[in-house]
Amino acid sequence: MVNAENIIEVKSAQLLEQAIQYGASDIHFFPQAEHYTIHFQKSGELHEVTQYPRALSSRMISYFKFMSELDITETRRPQSGSFFKAFGEDQYSFRVSTMPAMHKESVVVRIQKEDAVISFKHLFLENQWRQQMERVLNLKQGLIAITGPTGCGKTTTMYACTSHCVKHLNRHVITLEDPVEREVKNVLQVQVNERFGFTYDAGLKAILRHSPDVIMLGEIRDHHAAETAIRAALSGHLVLTTVHSKDLIGVLYRLLDLGVTREQLEQTIVAILTQRLIDDPMTERRQAVFQIATEEKLERLFSLVKAGERDDAETIEDVVRRYTKEKRALS
Repeated sequence: MVNAENIIEVKSAQLLEQAIQYGASDIHFFPQAEHYTIHFQKSGELHEVTQYPRALSSRMISYFKFMSELDITETRRPQSGSFFKAFGEDQYSFRVSTMPAMHKESVVVRIQKEDAVISFKHLFLENQWRQQMERVLNLKQGLIAITGPTGCGKTTTMYACTSHCVKHLNRHVITLEDPVEREVKNVLQVQVNERFGFTYDAGLKAILRHSPDVIMLGEIRDHHAAETAIRAALSGHLVLTTVHSKDLIGVLYRLLDLGVTREQLEQTIVAILTQRLIDDPMTERRQAVFQIATEEKLERLFSLVKAGERDDAETIEDVVRRYTKEKRALS
């Protein structure tokens, strides 16, 4: 006889599999007064696919929280975690994020296929982008910040960089993530768990005792994470992280807002990347277009910040338009 728990597990697995077959990057549980609407996000657009009764949705959400090692009784504050599950021969990671809303919890499940980490050759389509990043990753210390809108591939880029450090530079890499989004071979991955007092600060102290060459911080989202990244870079490590901003110079202003001083930025930041996904007319696949600030470009950004200005000569949108126009001319 099938019990209620098994039914919830089956329904949850069916929803995940349906989203994978749909090609969705995220599953959104939107709470309404009497039910939940379920949306799949694909290529940045939301598509409503079904509705579930509130009782069923709540049980499924509890299941996803349980799988992600979250507190299933806590519904009044945001939580985030992740779990891994295989469908057929493919392994997937699912990042679960919860947020209290007016009627009930809102939940987003991010879907990522656990393929081998993409290589530089396939990540950076232009040689100049790859060469710039190879030079930066050869540095012994400094902060590399990756930015761009949600779903633009920041995590993929960061894991590609860490993999390059391990495979081609023989570096000892440790990550500090909240949560761990993707398993990477030969990389020591550490997950923040604030419920048990294992914060970014505590994690960094523990990591430094393991003598890493490269530290990957999942995201700078508050003052403590920003302070952690700066301290790690100043202590003689190469640090990779992501920052939410719309452009290159926005990263500097965002970090200033989080309490980092301009002097600390100038001492630590060695590269800033912003990226966008486009439909490549030559390959007919989604590809990333980059704008990278190192050396002279970075100095110009520092000068703009010192003068209190924001406008730069070229934006990532300009790069995308030029790149797309060139590719269409060749196709």
